[in-house]
Amino acid sequence: MTYELLLALASFAFVSSITPGPNNLMLMASGANFGFRRTIPHMLGVGLGFVLMVVLVGLGLAQVFEVYPFSHTVLMVLSITYLLYLAWKIATAAPPADTAETAEKRPITFLQAAAFQWVNPKAWTMALTAVTVYAPDKTMLTILMVAVVFGLINLPAVSSWTVLGQKMRLVLTNPKRLRLFNWLMAGLLIASLYYPLTMG
Repeated sequence: MTYELLLALASFAFVSSITPGPNNLMLMASGANFGFRRTIPHMLGVGLGFVLMVVLVGLGLAQVFEVYPFSHTVLMVLSITYLLYLAWKIATAAPPADTAETAEKRPITFLQAAAFQWVNPKAWTMALTAVTVYAPDKTMLTILMVAVVFGLINLPAVSSWTVLGQKMRLVLTNPKRLRLFNWLMAGLLIASLYYPLTMG
């Protein structure tokens, strides 16, 4: 991989990772509701889960859609259903001070965040584009290079959304304001479905 191609890949990884999407919106909501430390497993699940996704897509998993076109529809239905469920969880998240509810409302775990990448339309778009454009020869070396670049850039980029959410806790001290924020995040999460639905 040439220096120019590597620079282009790094730019693509940064822009696609830092822009709003289901992962970033959920991390900001988690940062606001649970703080940075409790959201670390969620952030790691997003970063490492996506790296694994890039590797598996590069090794040929994307061909399943070509062989079985119906699998794309199944994936879209699962994605929409799960995103709606997550939006409801965000909208109904308890205020941090509400200890009785907080015991039941916990941040997303590492495994849940990693598994979510497989029903995240934006993650699929990013992975398919990265492999198609930056690892067209599909060799293990180029696939791993794409995965490593994303691993180095994606985690810090998505973590910045958690920091943003944590900073917003200073403003969201009022339970009503926090509830409004959570409903807004839930609405934006649902709105993030617009592109994959209209393009699909």
